[in-house]
Amino acid sequence: MNLTAALSLPSAHGAALMAGCTGATLLAYAVALAAWRRGGLSPWLIPVLTGSALVALGLKFAGLPHAEYREATALLRWLAGPATVALAVPLHAQRARIRRLGPALAVALPAGAIAGIGSAVLLARALGLPAALVQSLAPKSATMPVALALVEAGGGIAPVAAAAVALTGIAGALLARPLLDALRLRDPAVRGFATGMAAHAVGTARALRIDPVEGATAALAMGLNGLATALLLPLLLPPLAG
Repeated sequence: MNLTAALSLPSAHGAALMAGCTGATLLAYAVALAAWRRGGLSPWLIPVLTGSALVALGLKFAGLPHAEYREATALLRWLAGPATVALAVPLHAQRARIRRLGPALAVALPAGAIAGIGSAVLLARALGLPAALVQSLAPKSATMPVALALVEAGGGIAPVAAAAVALTGIAGALLARPLLDALRLRDPAVRGFATGMAAHAVGTARALRIDPVEGATAALAMGLNGLATALLLPLLLPPLAG
């Protein structure tokens, strides 16, 4: 979405709705962030989880459909673009180490992308879900813009895809560290790349708070996995979903 569309205000009601929804979303995040800090940075209180819950409760209480909320917060979604570009800063700072890991990451990238797509499709098929839902769940490990574009192009259901991406990110942020600890994987570059592959932006945000190397490789994995998913999904979905 371009900035002009994000800032377009068709009416006074639209302007009020945009201001209200944007302000409420920022307030929910601020409250969630404060709770996370007071809770000792517990992974169960990560702001994206508690903030999303607050927003969902607010929409339920206000009786506001998600489609209207989505349009009213278009500016926040547009700002996700510059925020993603800003991830180039930690990447540049760790460029020498990332360059040394190039061969290993080149193997890990397609393996992780295939695992992300395959696990979603095979589980959906095992549960007997219809084709539209399989299509919607397949890109769950890609970033939200990539996943929604793929789902809409393939005839999937955008809200289902959005929910799957969000839940995948939250689950990855909660479970990645305990799982990596259990596997005794200590290298921050390895931990970051795995987290970024599995939990995209949510996992990357958490990794950036933990270690600069972990954050940089998570950002790299998130970006590359979006590209890999876009390239591999059309190839893998027909045989897996067949």
